[in-house]
Amino acid sequence: MYSPLRNNIEGIVKLTDLEWNLLVPHLKIRKLKKNELFVEIGKTYNEMGFVLKGVLRHYYLKEGEEKTTSFYFENNIVAAYFSCITNQPSKLAIEALSNCELIVFPYNVLLGLYKKNKTWHEFGRLLAEYIVLSMEERMVGLLIYSPEERYQKLIEGNEERYRKILKGNKTKIIENIPQRYIADYLGITPVSLSRIRNRVSKK
Repeated sequence: MYSPLRNNIEGIVKLTDLEWNLLVPHLKIRKLKKNELFVEIGKTYNEMGFVLKGVLRHYYLKEGEEKTTSFYFENNIVAAYFSCITNQPSKLAIEALSNCELIVFPYNVLLGLYKKNKTWHEFGRLLAEYIVLSMEERMVGLLIYSPEERYQKLIEGNEERYRKILKGNKTKIIENIPQRYIADYLGITPVSLSRIRNRVSKK
C-alpha cells in the first residue's frame, strides 16, 4: 500500500527495511474529493502528502484573485512547507482538481528522522535542495523568460533526476490541467495562451 512512496524515496536514497519502518507507523491514506482543499489559507499544518492518484493545484490569493503557482501529480510530494517549518498559518492553498488519494504523514516525524538517522538526513537535504531549485526556477521563469518561452519549457519538461522523482514531468501540466489554470500559472490570460499555442504549433 505504501510501496510507491518508498520507491520514490529510494530513487534518491537507499533505505534499509529498518530505516523505512521508522516512518511506516506514521503513514495513513487520505482521500480528497474534487475541489476539496488539502491545505487551506490561514490554517496551520504539520502534514505532508504523497500523491497516489489525482491532480492538485497550489495557489495564493491576492486581493481575492487566485494566483496558481504549482501543480502536483501522481508520485509528487506535496505540503504547505512554510506552515510545517514555521508552525504559522499557511499563506497558500492546495486544492484537489480531481478525486485524489494520498499517503500522508506528520512533518515533525520526518524532521525527527532527519535528526537521528543519516540516510533520512540525506533525503532531507536533497528535498530541501529540490524546494530551493523549484522556487528559483519558478522565479527565473517569471522574471526572465517571455510567456511563450515559459510555455515552451512546459512542453519540453526538462528536469533533474531527483526533481523528476519528486515533482513529476512538467508535460503533465499541458496534458491534464484546464487551460485557465495553465494561463494563470504562466502569468497570462487564457486568450494570450491560446495565441501562444497557435504560434508554437505552427513552428
